[in-house]
Amino acid sequence: MQILAIVVSLAIAAVGIALFGKTIGHIVSVIKLGQPVSRTDKPGQRSVTLAKETLGHTRMLQWSHIGILHWFVAFGFLGLVLTLVTAFGQLFDAHYALPLIGHWFVFEWATEFLTWTGLVSIVGLMAIRLLNLPKGHLARYSRFFGSRAWQAYYVEYTILGVLICILLLRGLEYELGAGSKFHFPSTFFVGDALFGGLSEHALENAVYLVAMIKILISFAWMITISLNATMGVAWHRFTAWPNIWFKRKPATSDGGGLALGALQPIMVKGEPIDFENIEELDEDAALGVGKVEDFTWKGLLDFTTCTECGRCQSQCPAWNTEKPLSPKLVVMNLREHAYAKAPYLLASSDDDRKSLPELVLAEQERPLVGSPDVAVIDEEALWACTSCGACVQQCPVDIEHVDAIMDMRRYQVLIESSFPSELNGLFKGLENKGNPWNMNPSGRMDWAKGLPFEVKQVGTDVETLAEVEYLFWVGCAGAFEDRAKKTTQAVAELLNIAGVSFAVLGDGETCTGDPARRAGNEFVFQQLAMQNAEVFKETGVKKVVSTCAHCFNTLKNEYSQLGVELDVIHHTQLLNRLVREGKLTPVAPTDSALNGQKITYHDPCYLGRHNQVYDAPRELLEIIPGAEFAEMPRNKTKSFCCGAGGARMWMEEKTGSRINVNRTTEAVETGADKIATGCPFCRVMLSDGLTAKQADGSAREEVEVADVAQLLLASVRRGE
Repeated sequence: MQILAIVVSLAIAAVGIALFGKTIGHIVSVIKLGQPVSRTDKPGQRSVTLAKETLGHTRMLQWSHIGILHWFVAFGFLGLVLTLVTAFGQLFDAHYALPLIGHWFVFEWATEFLTWTGLVSIVGLMAIRLLNLPKGHLARYSRFFGSRAWQAYYVEYTILGVLICILLLRGLEYELGAGSKFHFPSTFFVGDALFGGLSEHALENAVYLVAMIKILISFAWMITISLNATMGVAWHRFTAWPNIWFKRKPATSDGGGLALGALQPIMVKGEPIDFENIEELDEDAALGVGKVEDFTWKGLLDFTTCTECGRCQSQCPAWNTEKPLSPKLVVMNLREHAYAKAPYLLASSDDDRKSLPELVLAEQERPLVGSPDVAVIDEEALWACTSCGACVQQCPVDIEHVDAIMDMRRYQVLIESSFPSELNGLFKGLENKGNPWNMNPSGRMDWAKGLPFEVKQVGTDVETLAEVEYLFWVGCAGAFEDRAKKTTQAVAELLNIAGVSFAVLGDGETCTGDPARRAGNEFVFQQLAMQNAEVFKETGVKKVVSTCAHCFNTLKNEYSQLGVELDVIHHTQLLNRLVREGKLTPVAPTDSALNGQKITYHDPCYLGRHNQVYDAPRELLEIIPGAEFAEMPRNKTKSFCCGAGGARMWMEEKTGSRINVNRTTEAVETGADKIATGCPFCRVMLSDGLTAKQADGSAREEVEVADVAQLLLASVRRGE
């Protein structure tokens, strides 16, 4: 028995290690095919972030029960490596113990703790997977829909088998007299129950057998994953570490550091394009991503690391409303394509390429984006993205889905001129009139007509913004969209009541460029942004208050890419501060019918997930006297999108149900009388959703959508 165990174990270990090393080399070579990008700044912060996310499981614990179970499985995988070393030693000597450590009770106790907790946890995770398997007509709503089930099962049963072998070996060691019950506090009974009464020779043979089985299971797993380089559910145990370390943001003050907020500029050879000298750009430079090798090496590492857990898919507003976009499936498809095409890209000569298998050559010819029966990525899926960031927020291994999708859009718009026809009107309005509605810019101050006070305009009432505290950035929606105008007026009136000095740019303001950038038209974004940047420099802008979450995000996070540093605050943040300082005083209604009205709040994606502003609007609503605040089930980091982001405001939903109706349904089901938000895009989408629900009788006629500022103003006015 012993000779057989030694020969079989050493043979499979040799094969496993050889294949494992070869596959690691292949994975590295594929990742290196990507374009350069710098991700080595602030190494200390990156290392701290890595430690927090791994040791603290901060990303996994967003789903607390699964995060806890995964922690024990993950650290069992790491902490029990020495038991594999011990198993090799036991092949040669059934009484073997590790040098130096030996039967030190601390090591023994830790081993048993990690084994039992790992066993309970992996069984728990297996049960969760089985309970959430895709079933029947609701299959797509399982986060495991589209994941490769056999790979997950194989990994889970491998872990289960290894842990059972450890418990059996511990029981055998006890029976062989390796220590007292003190050293085997939770496994001595395994030995007594299963092996009690066996002779020493039989016990030794049992050790050889179980040690061999443990090694076979472990190295069969190693061989299997080595033959499947795209088996992310296994490989993430190794690739997640560098993927987290190389994440876009090394760390942030709020502990986030996610690839949200700013969209990265178009990069060529690791450097952002200089749009002021665009004519100097090489003719063959890729503007965005048109081929899988156009992704950065970090993008290819992202795809390699995907665990197929489906958290991103479960939160995606497009997927949850029957659209073809699943961020998980996008990443999986890109990974499969990258590794299938890699032999062609890695071939050293044309002759080598010609001799490649037909499947590889066919993969080389596949378009990245197009018809779903031909292309890697379905073009409808690409344009279904609202850029809400829910996928990035939920991903436990920090994959940057939104960046990948936006880069593919850029190529489609700038190189292929292939995009939804509705965007023609958007681009035309932005290029010719400086706003997405194609309205005459001379009407940008119409919202101020009829206000009982003067709204100062730069260049007319004040020379520069040094004369006032804030530039009030009105935004295109706030200037031209009738419902958003009411928010603009409410904020201006509240600032006036509070004695805050501000001015607006009037017709000197143009769109920040957010819709163009999220629609992939980086040229138009740069045109608008450079125009605004010049105005900012001329007028001396320092502090900005914005009512639009998209303008807020763009000015705060993206204009620094053009050398403009601004102190940008959202209107809910400023109003909350003014209330706390006593400069605004909300008063309860005298009409009993208005007392006790219920208010719910919808988190705008570009205010919440992208910028972590969750508390200020809620604190304002909770402080309004006579109102009751009701939270929606999906809120804050798990809030559901209104459907307007990613330039979707200007595209029709032609597949599945409407995202805005889905979200409005949730708001109405809280029983709220008022649905509050802090973004004009959200207000438009939720208002349209409410109108649809009121038309079919599923929502009360008296329910209305309003900005937080409007609700606050109504309360403050009662005190005047």
